[in-house]
Amino acid sequence: MPLLTDALPQTPAATAATADLAALTTLLAQHRPWTVLTGAGVSTGSGIPDYRDAQGAWKRPAPVRFQDFMADDPATRQRYWARSLVGWPVFSQAQPNAAHHALAQLEQAGFVQTLITQNVDGLHQRAGSRRVVDLHGRLDQVVCMACKHRLARADFQHQLLAANPGWQHLSAQAAPDGDADLAGVDFAAFQVPACPVCGGILKPDVVFYGENVPPARRQEALDGLAASGALLVVGSSLMVYSGLRFVHAAKQAGLPVAAINLGQMRDGAVLDMQLHEACAPALRNLADLLAPAHSD
Repeated sequence: MPLLTDALPQTPAATAATADLAALTTLLAQHRPWTVLTGAGVSTGSGIPDYRDAQGAWKRPAPVRFQDFMADDPATRQRYWARSLVGWPVFSQAQPNAAHHALAQLEQAGFVQTLITQNVDGLHQRAGSRRVVDLHGRLDQVVCMACKHRLARADFQHQLLAANPGWQHLSAQAAPDGDADLAGVDFAAFQVPACPVCGGILKPDVVFYGENVPPARRQEALDGLAASGALLVVGSSLMVYSGLRFVHAAKQAGLPVAAINLGQMRDGAVLDMQLHEACAPALRNLADLLAPAHSD
């Protein structure tokens, strides 16, 4: 289930000027510090799958919607938490890759003002980035939708296993956002623990498809962008407005916008340049050129 918001209809994407590493480095060196906006492509190197192909189209079935998760019928919640029970061990053990470490290095060297991530895995913080806005929340936290009680996802995993002991031996291919591709399984008997404080519905503390980014979080990201000299998009196709809005805001402020992304991107015409390379090697090279004194 992708944790996306404000989905845009599919339309042909425009093409930005193709950049090489030297051109990108020159642009960014002249407009420091930057805001960086990251998407799923940054974490695929850590074993977390993405949802879109090189053309920006869905590779997977339609995602669960927030309204369905919160419905009176518990079927959607049973399916979600059953898949999450199986997928969580793989997701929780994912480690930062070279892309995460390079961005942390660039922040330490003074090049990154704010890092806005659409990912929910917390890998930027684990790599050492400090000025991170988790736009879509964090999957390692669970929140009650009634009383707002919070608990760690790792602790909730123990509750899920205790309530459903027959599920602990199931295995399936990892899917995006901490779930797993369970097929041919009847979820009707799966028990979803309620909030221990008020008995309310427990939900991962992330922005689901069809749900809005909290205004304060969105404003924090915009404030970081306003203090920056450029916007660098990394590993995102910009197919949802929750990320695309920052590109529009940057252009309205007269800031250059560059991207590192292998696939096609929506609204590419608003980009000043795009480096068509994988995130990890491109960021590693960028960090080595701009911040060699901070190399590991």
